[in-house]
Amino acid sequence: MTAVQERATSTAGRSAATRLADRVFLVRELGILVALALLVVGTALANPRFLSAQSVRDILLGSTILAIMAVGQAIVIITRNVDLSVGSVLGLSAFATGSVFVASPDLPIPVVLVLGTLLGAACGAVNGGLIAGTRVPALVVTLGTLYVFRGLDYVWAGPRQINAADMPPSFLRMGTAVVLGIPVLTLYAIAVALAAGYYMRSYRSGREMYAIGSDPAAARLAGIAVGRRVFAAFVASGALAGLAGVLYAARFGTLDANAGRNIELEVVAAVVIGGVAIFGGSGSVYGAALGALLLTTIGHALPSLGINPFWQRAAVGGLILAAIGLDRALAARVHRRLRRTKRSAAREGLSNG
Repeated sequence: MTAVQERATSTAGRSAATRLADRVFLVRELGILVALALLVVGTALANPRFLSAQSVRDILLGSTILAIMAVGQAIVIITRNVDLSVGSVLGLSAFATGSVFVASPDLPIPVVLVLGTLLGAACGAVNGGLIAGTRVPALVVTLGTLYVFRGLDYVWAGPRQINAADMPPSFLRMGTAVVLGIPVLTLYAIAVALAAGYYMRSYRSGREMYAIGSDPAAARLAGIAVGRRVFAAFVASGALAGLAGVLYAARFGTLDANAGRNIELEVVAAVVIGGVAIFGGSGSVYGAALGALLLTTIGHALPSLGINPFWQRAAVGGLILAAIGLDRALAARVHRRLRRTKRSAAREGLSNG
């Protein structure tokens, strides 16, 4: 086989693999949309008020903060890591937002959004630096920083509570304002998901994160700066958790040291249910955002059906197990399909030679 034929065979294999991966992503996200549609239709048939304008706005608002954090968490999990500190970062950023407005009520809202995001990015840089520099498992590092960041929040806040009266009305209106029936906070989540999804699929550094999650050792041999990419993933996760903290302050108005407590488990659940492989290397941030919307919809649908809230947690647990099982089945199917594609391309190359 000539060098030209070898390159053609390799290119054919890669393009086939890319098309197959795109179809798998589409199947996962379509599956979430189908489940969401069935849930909404079934609940609306049982309780028509479920689809009232106010109910839909409540669902969208409820999923916004979770979706933004899920996008950041998805980027981390794609690299075969996990960030358990996002809830503490949100709490720290939310209280910082309230404190800034107490000290400077006239500060422009965009400046506060940037400050909250930068605070979250700094926390993410601590996580990323420890993980990339020491190669200690992310689960251990972020479990530690979860308590460290929450401890800093407790030391800063103490018994104090910041109320809505302490913050500018224009900032609080952002938490309830709508544009064409869509909450402004939801527009933030949509913009974040679209920007992150475009970056992960269109930029080399984004695609390298998938390569790291698929096989870190092979990624290093291929010349990918694994430590730098993992560091960037944690900075992105922290920055989005910081942004979510600012939006949390706008939505709820009342802030203390417990803001965002235990939300990290919901974030990881949304990512897994959204089709991002917990073992890294596959999935999309769009699916993670849809997973957050599905979780929030379940939380609103079950009470509307008169079902005990206990079953909400049971349903979420079942969805997580189903998502993991589907991921393993899809991974096995993709592996078999790629092997057949490579064999077919090799045979075609030999026959042409």
